[in-house]
Amino acid sequence: MIRTAHFDLLGGRDRVQVRHALGLADVDDDLAGLLAGELFRPGWLRGSEMFERLFTGVVRSLDPDPLVAWGAFYRNTLERAAATADAAQVPASGHGTIAGYAPVWDHAAGLVGPGTVLEVGSCFGFFALRLAAAGRDVTASDVSTGTVALLAAVAPALGVDLRAVPADAAHLPAPDASYDTVLALHLLEHLDDDHGDRVVAEALRVARRRVVVAVPLEDVADDTWGHVRTVSLADLDAWGRGSGRRYEVHEHHGGWLVVDR
Repeated sequence: MIRTAHFDLLGGRDRVQVRHALGLADVDDDLAGLLAGELFRPGWLRGSEMFERLFTGVVRSLDPDPLVAWGAFYRNTLERAAATADAAQVPASGHGTIAGYAPVWDHAAGLVGPGTVLEVGSCFGFFALRLAAAGRDVTASDVSTGTVALLAAVAPALGVDLRAVPADAAHLPAPDASYDTVLALHLLEHLDDDHGDRVVAEALRVARRRVVVAVPLEDVADDTWGHVRTVSLADLDAWGRGSGRRYEVHEHHGGWLVVDR
């Protein structure tokens, strides 16, 4: 058995068991940082599939009703991220996930133009929920049908109106110029080069006014988070030049590409 600050890890020939004492008030998206820091980075466990299974398992273990468990997870995350956009002041658990994303979400909110919004690769949909709660017309999409179904179920419980659509960001079920702003936030590092190129092309196709892309700037792709490659400012610039439109690349808690019609 391996014992860490928050987990007991028991390993056998055919299965891994993780025990914890976390409650509904304790769990938010910083759970990712806890699992990564205590079980994966030290080398006790490896692989994004194992990471996702444990993450989901911990949340589901919080309450017999899955919607209660996931609702607490969403509320805690959104409340702690909304406390401040200053990463040094976010009252999270100190493990970096919310503190890392809060300034990204805040910066992205300032880049979203007027009108309708599509976020591709939205994962849990935290940022889409933030925009929709502020009264924006938002559609969130992700290739994971389970994650999209979860977002669609949790949003009404949070009092938020948004659409959640399962879709591969490289093959969007939408006509040309159908959304005013299209967002791809911390998605492209999860995709190989060809897939990423298709995603950027699709975002440009369905955006009526603006495309916003954000990526982490890593020296080495972190496979704990499912990253399969690094994306540089030069890569963002190449996508901007290839669009044939007005664009700018800048750095703020990662790299950003903004393309305008």
